[in-house]
Amino acid sequence: MPRLCRGRRGKPRLCEKVSVQGKGPLLRSPISRALVLAGTCLLAIAPFFRWGNPSGHDFEFHMYSWMEVLGQWKHSIVYPRWAALGYWGYGEARFLFYPPASWTLGAALGAALPWKMVPGAYCWVVLTLAGVAMYRLAREWLSAPDALFTAAFYALNPYHLLIVYWRSAYAELLAAALLPLLLLCVLRMTKPGFRPVLWLGLTLAAAWLTNAPAAVMIHYSVAGLAAVLAVLERSWRPLLRTALAIALGAGLAAFYLIPAVYETRWINIGEVLSPGVRPQDNFLFSTLADPDHNRFNFLVSTVALAEIGVLVLVMWGSRNWWTKRAGMASDQRLWILLSVWGAGSAVLMFSATNLFWQHLPKLRFVQLPFRWLLCMNAALAMLLTLATRRWAWRWLASAVLLAAVIVAGYRFQPPWWETASDIRELTDAFADGTGYEGSDEYVPAGADSYELNKSLPLVGDDTGAPVPSQMLVWQPMEKHFRVHAGAPQNLTLRLFSYPAWDVVVNGKPTNTQTTDVTRLIVVPIEAGNNDVEIHFRRTLDRWLGNIISLISLAVLVVAWVKTRPSHIRPANLASPA
Repeated sequence: MPRLCRGRRGKPRLCEKVSVQGKGPLLRSPISRALVLAGTCLLAIAPFFRWGNPSGHDFEFHMYSWMEVLGQWKHSIVYPRWAALGYWGYGEARFLFYPPASWTLGAALGAALPWKMVPGAYCWVVLTLAGVAMYRLAREWLSAPDALFTAAFYALNPYHLLIVYWRSAYAELLAAALLPLLLLCVLRMTKPGFRPVLWLGLTLAAAWLTNAPAAVMIHYSVAGLAAVLAVLERSWRPLLRTALAIALGAGLAAFYLIPAVYETRWINIGEVLSPGVRPQDNFLFSTLADPDHNRFNFLVSTVALAEIGVLVLVMWGSRNWWTKRAGMASDQRLWILLSVWGAGSAVLMFSATNLFWQHLPKLRFVQLPFRWLLCMNAALAMLLTLATRRWAWRWLASAVLLAAVIVAGYRFQPPWWETASDIRELTDAFADGTGYEGSDEYVPAGADSYELNKSLPLVGDDTGAPVPSQMLVWQPMEKHFRVHAGAPQNLTLRLFSYPAWDVVVNGKPTNTQTTDVTRLIVVPIEAGNNDVEIHFRRTLDRWLGNIISLISLAVLVVAWVKTRPSHIRPANLASPA
């Protein structure tokens, strides 16, 4: 039925129905909108074509991970566990602890593109995914043009640009695609049926498989949002359903989670909270006796402060948005959840919340409080569109935030750049077997990686001198060689000791030893011919994780089939704007 609206001078007029397809010719189909969004995200990496790849804090870590994974795929190792070339060939259990989503995507792109193009392609794909996810959320309440603006703003928000150009935290960037879906799932917790629980469980599982610090933030976010929703609904139902989704998500991701949790006792995991990367060292505008740390902290703090200022303005400007709409209760929930999520994320970046960081379970493993900008921007993107109905204000807010990034970047810390020749050095170090510097937290417990001898042979004696051997296999997950010894002796291998390595000498399992400082594998052999085989076995925790994931997947499939609607009704995703 047509309804009456007020004209400019208070005269009644017939309201026009907002088209589901949008207004402009570029917005008439989903494909057109997707192309516009993808093209907009391409602008974010335009400087790559001129200056090369920005080399942020984690750039080499991710590049080497992608190369390592692709190399192991070529050896038919579908899911790598041991990074064989880490620490210049001594190896590390990187892929047991670092979630698989980002290194799988990076390696897949590396299989199709030259390595110098992979970082840019990765950023473009991930930013586009983040924009698509936000568009899906925004389209529930906004018209197509408004939803498209929200999606573009979210994809290219200042913190995402900081990640792309200064941090190279590619796994964290990928997690940004999950945040709009998280809010959408939480808002559907009040709907009948079990499907909302399944969708939320899938989203939470994806978080664990994408980035561990982001997953911690996402789980705190979903708990807080569910608690607020329970208060608004005056019901325990959202909390109970969210708890089921958390359990389902953890079960689906158990093949990664259980080994990652159990095997932390086998590595120097305490290094993730070493000075410089602790929460208390990285609150906004905090300083250390480290000029490089301080410059970057001032950069991210300035950008965060600008975003928080805009957030406060749009929270105030959008406060009456839901009262003007027909679906007032639903829209009220949206505004309250967005405001609580945004404000809570902003507060956690300040040192006044240090008590929470030190005592809330696992929160300190987020390490960097400014990472909460990841969540805050999901709320900011929606609130900005709700608060500013005029496009001029939207462009002004976007320009101010972009200027904050550019000015702060060149005032405190300009980005670093990797040229094609720099990328070639990385690929050469991988191709010739030289290897790369590993990560301190993945070194076997008690090992001092700084004492490693880069010239140590694959098979040596107690003094480090090479031992003549017939090398049959020296692959990431398997080593096999033969040695003839004139007398019993110990062989020191260019390989970190790790409980998952099984050593068999002449067909018999052998108890190995380790070097005192570097924790390398020491294999005792007898006089005569010795056939040595070493395999990276599937430990009990990995078996258990795989079984739990398979059971959880079966539960998901059965529940999905059982809750399938008996009839499908066309969904009206667009509410009048």
